Amino acid sequence: MSEPDPPEQERPDRDPPKQERPDRDPPEQEQVRQAVERSRSGAPAVGAVVRDRFSADEVFQRIVAAADEEVTSGSRELFFSGIAAGFAITITVLLYASLYGETGGHPILSALLYPLGFIYIIIGGYQLYTENTLPPVALTLERIASLPALLRHWTIVLAGNFTGGAIGAAVLAWGGVFSPEAAEAARYLGTHGPETAWLDLFFKAAFAGLIVAGVVWVEYAARETVARIVIVYMAFLAIPIGNLFHVVTSFTEMAYVVFIGELSLYVGLVHFVLPVALGNTIGGILLVTVVNYFQTSERRLESARFEGTNRQLSLREWLFGSYAGRSYVPLIDTAEVSAVEDGETYRVLVPIANPRTESRIVDFAATLADAHENAVVHAVHIIQMPDRRSMRYGSDRNERIISESDRLMEGVRETIEPYDVECETSTVVSHRSFEDVFDTAERERADLVVLNWGDNQPWDAGHTEGRISKFTSDLPCDFLVLKDRDLDTSRILLPTAGGPDSDLSAEVARTLEQADGSDVNLLHVVKNPEDRAEGRTFLANWAAEHDLENAELTIDATGDVEKAICREAADSSLVIIGATESGLLSRLVRDSLHMDVVNEVDSSVLLAERPSNGNILKRLLGRP
Repeated sequence: MSEPDPPEQERPDRDPPKQERPDRDPPEQEQVRQAVERSRSGAPAVGAVVRDRFSADEVFQRIVAAADEEVTSGSRELFFSGIAAGFAITITVLLYASLYGETGGHPILSALLYPLGFIYIIIGGYQLYTENTLPPVALTLERIASLPALLRHWTIVLAGNFTGGAIGAAVLAWGGVFSPEAAEAARYLGTHGPETAWLDLFFKAAFAGLIVAGVVWVEYAARETVARIVIVYMAFLAIPIGNLFHVVTSFTEMAYVVFIGELSLYVGLVHFVLPVALGNTIGGILLVTVVNYFQTSERRLESARFEGTNRQLSLREWLFGSYAGRSYVPLIDTAEVSAVEDGETYRVLVPIANPRTESRIVDFAATLADAHENAVVHAVHIIQMPDRRSMRYGSDRNERIISESDRLMEGVRETIEPYDVECETSTVVSHRSFEDVFDTAERERADLVVLNWGDNQPWDAGHTEGRISKFTSDLPCDFLVLKDRDLDTSRILLPTAGGPDSDLSAEVARTLEQADGSDVNLLHVVKNPEDRAEGRTFLANWAAEHDLENAELTIDATGDVEKAICREAADSSLVIIGATESGLLSRLVRDSLHMDVVNEVDSSVLLAERPSNGNILKRLLGRP
C-alpha cells in the first residue's frame, strides 16, 4: 500500500488552496467564469445570444437614414446624379449587347456582365429610378415626407436617368462603339420589348421591381461592401436571365433603335417604356416595400424620429405637401406641434447655428420684439446634418442631441430674460436647414424672422445652393437678414425710395431709436441737382409718415445709389436696406448680390424684405 505524496510533491493539476484576494471576482462572476471554462464543446455554457445581423427595425432605420438624404436633396443634385446613373446603365447595355452578339444569344453567358452598371450606381451612390427612389417610400408611408415630395424626387431622378441613357444611346448608335454582331444584338434587344404584349411587359417589370426593391432592403442589411457587391450582382443578374425588364435599361435600348431609325419614339415610349415603368414602380412598392414595411414593429418610427408618430405630417400636408404646410418632417424638431392661434401675439423667430457666438442677434431680435405687446421670441437651434449618411438613428442619440442643445441654449435664454417678452427655445436637426427656417415660420405663424448671415452659417450660399425653391412663393412673414460686423446700433443709415420694404426698415429704425437712442440718418438719392428740392420734400413727408421726424435728412444728387450708400455708411454703424431691388433676399441666398454696401462697408448691414403680392420668382425674373 503506497504512502500519500508529501505536501511538497503534490500533483501539479491539483487545485491550489483558495486564498482571499482584495481584487477577487465576485462569486457570481467566478461561477460564470468556471462554467465557461468547463464547457467541453467550446461553446459558452452561460450568457446571452448576441445577434450578428440587423433586425427588421434596424434595417428600416438605415433605410430612413438614406431616404432622408435623398428626399431633401436639391433638384440639380438629383438630376445630375440621375444623369450619371444613366451613363452607367449605358455600360450595362454595351456589355449585354456585346456578349449577346458574341455568344449567339446564350441565356447565361450573355448576361454575366449585365449587373456591372448597376454595381457602379449602387456602390457609387448615384440616383437610379427604382433603386434609390424606393427608400423615400418608407418616409412617405410614415407620413414623414409628403406625396408631392416623393413624386418630385421620382420625376427628377427619372428625367436624369433618361437624359443620361439617351446621351449614352446616341454615342452607341453614332460613335462606332459596337461591333457588327453587337450592333445587331442591340437592335434585337431594342425591338424585342415593343413587340412584347403590354400586360406581359407590365408583369415582367413588376417582378423586376420586386427584385430591385428586395435589393434595397437586403443591401441595407449588409455590413460589408463585398457583401453588397455580391447581393447587387446576383439580384440584377436575374433580370436578363429571367427575361425581365428594368425601365432605365429598357429606355436606353429603345433610344438606341430610335437613333438608328428602327423604331418610332412614340411606339417605344408608349408600348415599351411606359408599361415597364409602371411595373417596376408598382412591383417595387406594393410587393416588397409595403410588405417589408409592415413586418417591422409598430415602434420602428419612435427610434427613427424624435417623438415618433407625434411628428407626422397632417393628412392635408401628406397629400398636398408645401401647398398645405410642411412637405417633410425634420429628424428632430422640439418645437410645439400646434401652431399659435392667438392673433394678438407678435412672434419673432430667430434661427441660430451656434448658440455660443450668436448672442448679439438674439439681443437684437429681443429688442425689436420688446416694442410689441404680447411678444414672443422663439430661438431655434438649427443643426445641419452632413450630406453623407453619417447619422445613426436611435432614441438615445436623439436625447443626447436635444440635451446638449438645451444646455447651449441656456445662454440664449439668459440674453432674452431682461426683456419684457416671452422666450421659447427649440432644436431642429435636418439635412435641409435653410428650408426648415421657412417651414417653422409658416407653422408657427411668425410675424418676423431675424436671420444671421455669414460664411459659417448652415444657410449660407454654399449650403443652400440648389435648395431655394421656397423663394418661388411669397415669403411667409417679414424677414431681416443681418450681416453682423460687431453690431452697433448707435448710428443708423436708412436709404429709402419708398415701398413696403422701406416701411419695414423704418419700423426697425424707429424701434432702435426709441429703445437704444440711436441716431437715424435718412438717405434719398435723386438723379440730378435739379431734383434736390423735390427729393427733400419726399423724404420729409416719408419721415413724418413713419414717425422719424427727429432723423437727419440727406439728399444725394449723384444718381448712383450704391456709391451714395457707401459714402454715407462710412459714418454709420448700421445700414438698413429695404429690398427695393427685385429679389434682394433671394439674390443674397444665391450669392449673386454684389452691392458694395453689403460686401465692402465696415459697418453691419441689415437687409429687410416684406412679403408682397407678387412672388419672388417673378421678381427674380424681373417680371411685374
